[in-house]
Amino acid sequence: MLLKKQTVWLLTMLSLVVVLSVYYMTSPDQQKNELATQEQEKATNSGQEEVTTETEGEVLSSVASDEVFEGLRLQLDEERSKMKEDLRDIMASTDLPADQRSKAYDQIEELDQVAQKEAVLETLIIAMGYDDALVRADGEKVRITVKSNEPSASAANDIIQVVKDELGQMQAVAVEFQPDK
Repeated sequence: MLLKKQTVWLLTMLSLVVVLSVYYMTSPDQQKNELATQEQEKATNSGQEEVTTETEGEVLSSVASDEVFEGLRLQLDEERSKMKEDLRDIMASTDLPADQRSKAYDQIEELDQVAQKEAVLETLIIAMGYDDALVRADGEKVRITVKSNEPSASAANDIIQVVKDELGQMQAVAVEFQPDK
């Protein structure tokens, strides 16, 4: 009797998984996401960063300022990688006392935490409706560059509030708006 109940339960769960999988695969949102992904892959494979939009018969073409954001992100990543490499060299050194090696490890952990918080903040700011955001935290200073055509003091205050909610009270938070075009 117990075996039959377990079998019925198992078959019910398996059929539920199948139904949900079919629904997920055939949902209109999934098809849109797949089309968007395919378009992004085509753009990436062609090596072009150019975005073309057709509006009322005219074609607007703009090389997105994503290159600037990506360049700054790459530069920041390279700087941090260099710092981590130097700190790892300190950790690997057997000539140094254990407290210095431990301090180097703590600094690596701190760099990782800062990078993670920056990524979270970028995601939160983009979720506020902006096209892109770049967050650079340096000690007690946080510099934020947001891609937006409509800069305003209230938008900057909203962004600063998100930063303070996420990181706590910082000494200086600077918000800069960069035009989207």
